[in-house]
Amino acid sequence: MAIERTSMPEQDPVKRATNFEEVNFGLDSESAVREAQRCLMCKSRACVDGCPVAVRIPEFLEALAAGDVAAAAEILRVDNALPATTGRVCPQEVQCEQVCVRGKKGDPVAIGWLERFVADWAAENMADPVAPDKKTGLSIAIVGSGPSGLTAAGELARMGHSVTVFEALHDSGGVLRYGIPEFRLPKNIVDAEVACLESLGVKFEFNVIVGKTITVTQITEEFDACFIGNGAGLPMFLNVPGENLKGVYSSNEYLTRVNLMGAYKPDSPTPIARGDTAVIFGGGNTAMDSVRTAKRLGSTRAVIAYRRSRAEMPARIEEVHHAEDEGIEFMLLVSPLELIGGDDGWVKSVRLQKMELGEPDASGRRRPVPIEGSEFELPADIVVVAIGTRANPLLTAACPELKLNKWGNIETDDNHMTSIPGVFAGGDIVRGGATVILAMGDGKEAANAIDRYLQNK
Repeated sequence: MAIERTSMPEQDPVKRATNFEEVNFGLDSESAVREAQRCLMCKSRACVDGCPVAVRIPEFLEALAAGDVAAAAEILRVDNALPATTGRVCPQEVQCEQVCVRGKKGDPVAIGWLERFVADWAAENMADPVAPDKKTGLSIAIVGSGPSGLTAAGELARMGHSVTVFEALHDSGGVLRYGIPEFRLPKNIVDAEVACLESLGVKFEFNVIVGKTITVTQITEEFDACFIGNGAGLPMFLNVPGENLKGVYSSNEYLTRVNLMGAYKPDSPTPIARGDTAVIFGGGNTAMDSVRTAKRLGSTRAVIAYRRSRAEMPARIEEVHHAEDEGIEFMLLVSPLELIGGDDGWVKSVRLQKMELGEPDASGRRRPVPIEGSEFELPADIVVVAIGTRANPLLTAACPELKLNKWGNIETDDNHMTSIPGVFAGGDIVRGGATVILAMGDGKEAANAIDRYLQNK
């Protein structure tokens, strides 16, 4: 009889909607080994092709299936700089698990959950990796300590290069720390994975704003190569009346206050507005993070307002299910017309218009079309705009030699090199807003390209 896919134990939805503790508990060792044994070890290795960082999935699953967790962990550590992170936030269901042969006639192997299990086991039972004995004598600067920067740093350090990461904030992790809530990615996980990079010899310098504190030109004069992975941190807005009202946040500010500055903690000095009804505009993972955060901050009614239907919603399936279980309300096929405030300057409601789906647009999704005469008003004490981000021009404005596209993102060639020789880039500053794992894939590819560039220089 075929082994059925395991299930992930998790907090009770009613209880977890009131706290910031991690939702998923993780698999026990018996369940993890049994799940790994479901892998067919097929020759096609489609799962590896589906992984942006090319983890040797069959090899780590084979080791785990045999009960050798340490061997599985060694494979993961070499292939993935942030395995405990990706095991929690990577959309495996549309990548490695989507192409799993097991999934053609049933449920795919739970690769993501197993990656998390192995990474967590390694953190508790194995020493941090050590820096290689052989050094190249070459130095690389990494701009930004988000997923792409951390991955590039880890890869280059393993190659024996000297790596320094410049981070604008006062702590490491980028979007992993300021953007993803504690209940999805505990910050002690980020701390542990950064500590592994430090053990490899990666150095971090905080409160360094490239473009202000130091320029790209100065970096190129001091280092042999540079990788820019500073993300896309400039929020996009609705461009409707009332967005300047009090109680209206971009998701960037809202989540940064809560996650990086700890505004959810009773003793935090960082203020955060709270209210009975929170309305979050957007349908991606950031919108889910924001609305679930609002629920945990005390909103009785926490609403996702999305202009398309459920089928077009880009958020992870797991995050949508978790939100529904926690009592989040989904108001689909609606678009904002105005944010309405009271005499005190605080938002009090949003005026919406119902939509219907027309023909597909450039994104491939069906375009929302307004329905005449369908306007209505929804009470709102808190509004969060989570409709995407774009490139922050702070760095690029100070470096006119960098070639940009029409959206302000850095242009690169097939080797991730920019218009400046020796300066590479990847992640959201190149792609626009994307996923953690795609940024990591860029970081890994760019690291290999940087190493080749330095060898041939």
